[in-house]
Amino acid sequence: MSLLGSIEGIVWGVPMLILLLGVGIYLQAGLKLMPIRKLGMGFKLMWQGRDGKQTPEGKPKGEEDGEISPFNALMTALSATIGTGNIAGVATAIFLGGPGAVFWMWITALVGMATKFSEAVLAVRYRETDSDGFHVGGPMFYIKNGLGRKWLWLGGAFALFGAVAAFGIGNTVQSNSVAEGLSESLGVPHWLTGLVLMVLAGAVILGGIKRIAKVAGKLVPIMGIAYIAAGVLVLVINAGQLGEAFGMIFYHAFNPIAAAGGFAGAGVAMAIQFGVARGVFSNEAGLGSAPIAHAAAQTKNPVRQGLIAMLGTFIDTIVVCSITALVILTSVEWSGGETGARLTAISFDLALPGIGEYVVTFALAVFAFTTILGWAFYGEKCFQFLFGTRSITLYRVLFIIAIPLGAMANLNLVWVLASIFNALMAVPNLIALALLSPVVFKLAKDYFDGKTVLPGEELDHDKS
Repeated sequence: MSLLGSIEGIVWGVPMLILLLGVGIYLQAGLKLMPIRKLGMGFKLMWQGRDGKQTPEGKPKGEEDGEISPFNALMTALSATIGTGNIAGVATAIFLGGPGAVFWMWITALVGMATKFSEAVLAVRYRETDSDGFHVGGPMFYIKNGLGRKWLWLGGAFALFGAVAAFGIGNTVQSNSVAEGLSESLGVPHWLTGLVLMVLAGAVILGGIKRIAKVAGKLVPIMGIAYIAAGVLVLVINAGQLGEAFGMIFYHAFNPIAAAGGFAGAGVAMAIQFGVARGVFSNEAGLGSAPIAHAAAQTKNPVRQGLIAMLGTFIDTIVVCSITALVILTSVEWSGGETGARLTAISFDLALPGIGEYVVTFALAVFAFTTILGWAFYGEKCFQFLFGTRSITLYRVLFIIAIPLGAMANLNLVWVLASIFNALMAVPNLIALALLSPVVFKLAKDYFDGKTVLPGEELDHDKS
């Protein structure tokens, strides 16, 4: 276990964080800050693409490629990203890195919007149709079709890491978090929570991407809005502490904070490390997971889907994570020694006595459930890339069986392994993003210049 802990420290250490931020900054610069400048346009396209009857431009759809609406592709990606990281991860970042960690989470998100945009653009650009007629894509396909056969091994490496990581971060870790939360709040046995989750998730997962997207398209907006509303209510109650909370975030992003109460204190380097690490853990920009969902979107234009995809990072971190962070920092308990979901629950409950804890418990349960659904699809597509379309049913069954096992298990080992494989996923993806960046830049430029290149048409880069 100590060896694995050391490996985790290495793969999520400073070099990885520099790689994640470095590639993101390079893409943001190459796009001339377009993802930030066109944020409003992204929301407009998302709203227009909320069903399959129209294109995101509002025109009759006709024969669009893909299986799910652009909106539901975003909701499927968000279903996998909005999870324990938004509730427990933010609290852990503050506990380990201090209030300044929140500032670096924001920076990671603004940089990550360019990364997520690029991932989705490449996913749609280089996607394929499998033997069942479904569109499949993601890092393994844009490595294979964008970089060529000599890079196929890198796509295979991503698929292997993704298929394994899904069982950890997208399955057993989630079911265990729900089981722990319901056990502490309501006394529900772990085995019962695992069984219920298995039945509910299994009914959705066995229906494939269309059913997953349909459920995500309804659950994610409802739960997301409900959690944000509860958080805003807490912030209204704690309005007197908001100024101080923002002051701590900005001041301690560049200045160390001393120990106080149960808080051990943190230097600037710790604020940066834990802010960036937890930010990436939450919004997944650079990991290569979200483009697998966006590859199934009903669109013929990669840039349009990229503009919608980048909203996932903004919503996840700038909106949801910020709500959690401010609720914690406006409470009197953030330095009391508690961490994880428990710290978030206590912070909500102080403002909403007798209600706040249950808001967090219920939100965690729904967020974790939708994360299981999203990652089931990610893992399945990675497994399919490695072993073919016929292997999908086997993967789904194994994934569903793992849910109750995770709810009842001691997950110290699984947490570490999941974290390692998550980091390993990022490496092939970031290499591909850097090498294929000219394609992203050209597609974006052509789109905004009115010269759109559709999937199947050749770019200069494709000829080389």
